[in-house]
Amino acid sequence: MEGNVQQQKTAPLARELQRTFSSYNKHSIQLKKNLKETNIFFREIRQNYSNACAATISSDSASLEAGQISCISFPTHEEEFLRSTVGAAPYILVLGQDCAARYQLLNCLLGERLLPLGAEAGEACGGVQGIVCKRRKLCFTHGRQTRLSLALPGQYELVHQLAANRGRWDTVPREDLEIHEECEDPAHRLAELEITLHHPLLQETKVMVVPCPSVQPIEEAVEDCTRNIIPVILYAINQDTLSSEQVAELRKVKEMLPFPICFVRIPASTLAASPESSRRAEKEKEKSGLHKQLLSLGFLNNQTGHCSCGAPTQISTPGAKPQSMLGESFERLHRLLVPFARQVLQNQQVEAANLLNGLHCRCLDLFINQAFDMQRDLQITPRRLEYTREKEGELFNSLMAIANRKQEEMKEMIVETLSSMKEQLLEDAANLEFTDIIVTTNGEPVTSKEIKSCIHLIQELIVVRLNQAVANKLISSVDYLRESFVGTLERCLNSLEKSSYESSVHNVTSNHLKQGTITAVA
Repeated sequence: MEGNVQQQKTAPLARELQRTFSSYNKHSIQLKKNLKETNIFFREIRQNYSNACAATISSDSASLEAGQISCISFPTHEEEFLRSTVGAAPYILVLGQDCAARYQLLNCLLGERLLPLGAEAGEACGGVQGIVCKRRKLCFTHGRQTRLSLALPGQYELVHQLAANRGRWDTVPREDLEIHEECEDPAHRLAELEITLHHPLLQETKVMVVPCPSVQPIEEAVEDCTRNIIPVILYAINQDTLSSEQVAELRKVKEMLPFPICFVRIPASTLAASPESSRRAEKEKEKSGLHKQLLSLGFLNNQTGHCSCGAPTQISTPGAKPQSMLGESFERLHRLLVPFARQVLQNQQVEAANLLNGLHCRCLDLFINQAFDMQRDLQITPRRLEYTREKEGELFNSLMAIANRKQEEMKEMIVETLSSMKEQLLEDAANLEFTDIIVTTNGEPVTSKEIKSCIHLIQELIVVRLNQAVANKLISSVDYLRESFVGTLERCLNSLEKSSYESSVHNVTSNHLKQGTITAVA
C-alpha cells in the first residue's frame, strides 16, 4: 500500500522528466544535423577554394580571398565546446549524504520502490558500530526486460550469479547491492550494478547512483560523466547540515563537473506524522539552517523569487545561466526538479545554437558583401571602361597634336641648323679625304660606282655633323629648363627657410633638395 501511494505521487514527476529529456534529445538530433551540414559546407568551401588557388596565379585578390575564407571556420574554443555538447547524452547523477537519501531520491524519480529503504537496506552508512558502507555504484538503463548484471564501466559484463536472477523480486535484493567481504577479485569489487528496466524515463536518459566514498572515491565515480555527457546533478540531504567531508566531496564534484546542483531535502521518515503547525515550523527551521550553510559555502546564490519548494517563481531571463537550487518540500519535488532539469539541458543547447547561429550569420554577412561587391562591379565596370576609353582618346589626340607641333619645330630647328652650318659643311666636304677611293690627279674620269661612294661618304658626314648640332641644341634647352626649374624650387625653399629662425642659419633642406633634383634630372 505504501509503495502504491508513493508511485501515484511520483508518477507525474517521472512523466514530466521524461518529456523534458525527450525534448532535449529531439533538439540534439537537429543540432547534430545542423553541425554536420555546417562541417560539410566548410569542407566544400575549402575544397573549391584550394582548386581555385591551384588554377590561378597568386595575387592580392588571392590573399584577400584567403582572409575571407578564414572567417568561415570555427574558432578553436567554439569547436571544442560544440564537439563536447552537441549530441552529448543526458544523464541524471544522484549524489547524497548517504545511501538511504540517494535510494529514496531514486525511488522518487522512477516512481517505484526499486531500492530497499529502512530495515530492508540493512545497516546505515557509517553506523553507530562503525560499519563501513559496501554498496556498489548503480547504473539504470532502458531495456525491454528487467534484468540485473555486474559490469565494469564501459567495458564488459562479469559472470556472476545474482540473487535477483534466482526468482521474482519487486525490490533489488540487498546482497546484490553490496560487495561481499569474501570477494577478492578487483574487477568484481570495482564493478557497478547495471539495472535494466522498461521505464519511460530511462528511454530518454540514464540514471547513475554514486556509492559512498569508502567504496569508491568521488573522482572515480563521476569520471564517466566528464566526457560527452550532460549531467543533471541531484544531491539528496537527509540531515540538518553538511559535514566537512561532504563539503569537500561537493567541491570536488564542482571542479570536475561545471554544472549546477539541485539539493533535495529528504524527510527522515515517510511515515512520520505530526501536527501541521509543528511540522511547518520544523521545516522552516531546517530550511533556514541548511540554506544558510549552502549560501555561506557558495553552493547557492542569494536570489529572491523562489517559492518554499525552491523552484523559481518567475521565468528566468534569456541567456541566464542556470543556478543551483535547494528544495525542502519533498511533496512538491516535481515543481523543483522539472524546471531545474529543463534549465540545465536547455542552457547547453541554447549556447550551442547561439554559436552555430553566430557562425552562420558571419557566413551570410560575407556572402552578402561579396554579392554586393559583384553587383557593384557589374554596374561600375562598364562606366569605368567608358571613362577610360574617353580619356585614352583625349590623351591620344593630345599626343598627336603635340607630336605634330613638335615635328614642325624640329623641322625648323634642323633647317636653321643646316643653313647656319652650310658654309662649314661645304668646307668640311671639300676637305674630306676619301680613304677607300683612289682619285687620279691627271683628270682621268672615274666610274659611277666611285662617284656614288663619294656621295655616300659626304652624306654621312653631313648627317653626323647635323645630328650633333641638333643634339647640342636640345641638351642646352634641357639644361636651361633644369636650371630654371631648380632655381624656382631653390627660391621657394629659401623663402620658406627664412620664415623659420632655426632653418635660416643652415639651408640644409634647400641644398639637399637641389642636389637631389639635379641628380634626378640628370
